[in-house]
Amino acid sequence: MTNSRKLVLFDLDGTLVDPAGAITGGVSSALLAHGLDVPTAERLREMVGPSLAVSLASIAQVPPALVGPVMATYRAGYLAHGMAQSRPYPGVAECVEGLRAQGCRVAVATQKPEWLAEELLGVQGLLPLFDSVHGSPRDETAALPDGKASIVAAALRRHVGAYDEAVMVGDRRHDVEGAAANGLNCIGVTWGFAAPGELEAAQAVAVVTDADELGEALATVWSRPVEASALGPGGTGSRGRAKA
Repeated sequence: MTNSRKLVLFDLDGTLVDPAGAITGGVSSALLAHGLDVPTAERLREMVGPSLAVSLASIAQVPPALVGPVMATYRAGYLAHGMAQSRPYPGVAECVEGLRAQGCRVAVATQKPEWLAEELLGVQGLLPLFDSVHGSPRDETAALPDGKASIVAAALRRHVGAYDEAVMVGDRRHDVEGAAANGLNCIGVTWGFAAPGELEAAQAVAVVTDADELGEALATVWSRPVEASALGPGGTGSRGRAKA
């Protein structure tokens, strides 16, 4: 039996790929290079998930005039070293391969700039596994006002007519909220950057601790109703079927 009418959307950093300190360490170095204070380790972890521009302004308290220069410094280091030191999480590539073998469509939905997400997936040898990649605009200072919701919506539009049910997989509340805003359930993974209880509080439909559990959860969540209180603006609550 195949799942040829199912679509799985994956977050990138913290879900598919372990940045291995490339993000938090890179942000710290970029802030120091511009004479700015570095947040605590806990606050730096919170910066993995939202768009970098939003995180720099709201978490690191970078003045508006310095957001662009700090991002440029960070990206230069990330391209030179960060992508190569990142690693796929154990078993995740095999999980994606298994979904494809079942006939599922699989795509990436990330707040990382789309071009950079494709670069990272290519470096890690994961790009051929995905039917499409969706992310933020190249101009990172033009942060999307609804966070992840419009990125998830873009992924759904790309595959409209090719699936009956869809689900999101991610490691932060932003993934759960972006999915719910589009009428989707989200499976949370604990190997990423969520604080304890974050995914449960955001009402992830399931929370898993390894790739084997993820595969099992994906087999059970199809058509499960989305919690109404988890829906953001534009949410449909459509039993996991997206209205793209």
